[in-house]
Amino acid sequence: MAAALLVAAGSGERLGAGRPKAFVELAGRPMLEWSLAALRAAGVTDIVVALPPGVPAPDGVRGVPGGATRSASVRAALAAVTADVVLVHDAARPLVTPDVFARVMDALADADCAIAAARMTDTVKQADASGRVTATLDRSRLWAIQTPQAFRRDVLTRALDVSDDVLAQATDDAWLVERAGGSVRVVETSPANFKVTTAHDLRVAEMLLRERC
Repeated sequence: MAAALLVAAGSGERLGAGRPKAFVELAGRPMLEWSLAALRAAGVTDIVVALPPGVPAPDGVRGVPGGATRSASVRAALAAVTADVVLVHDAARPLVTPDVFARVMDALADADCAIAAARMTDTVKQADASGRVTATLDRSRLWAIQTPQAFRRDVLTRALDVSDDVLAQATDDAWLVERAGGSVRVVETSPANFKVTTAHDLRVAEMLLRERC
């Protein structure tokens, strides 16, 4: 059976809501409750939430204090579970659907880590510090990485066993697995599984979730 680590320790400064982002109300419930509902619908009941200091855990899950960085929060939550398969998901992606959790877990059959990802549809250019374009990248080989990400527990444990400086460089935990030489597979998902970062994102997520309901 898998365990899930829900990362919900972010302050949400860019959202401008005046409270931790995962607890901002979205379509009638705190944002993180949408991810909890999707996890439970996928059959995952062992859930640990990395939380801001002093914030209690929602009913039915365990909470741990989040770390100074995202991956530090994952490391803290991982210490609270014993399952062989671990899902990591950002509470700021409330539009995730239960099938995505199942598909990333299935993809672990031939990988150390499997990650939800959407194909790039925009033209992507590389530029130098002055803003001068230096290359146009082949978007057919590029993916916009999301969560959930599924890991073999022992692989994630080893990947997270690094200095705090290295943890601070990680924008996702799959990078730490890559860095340690592990295999990572992408699982194609929809761009609708976007991360809520700004007030505009929040309005779009509200509209889409109300349509879903």
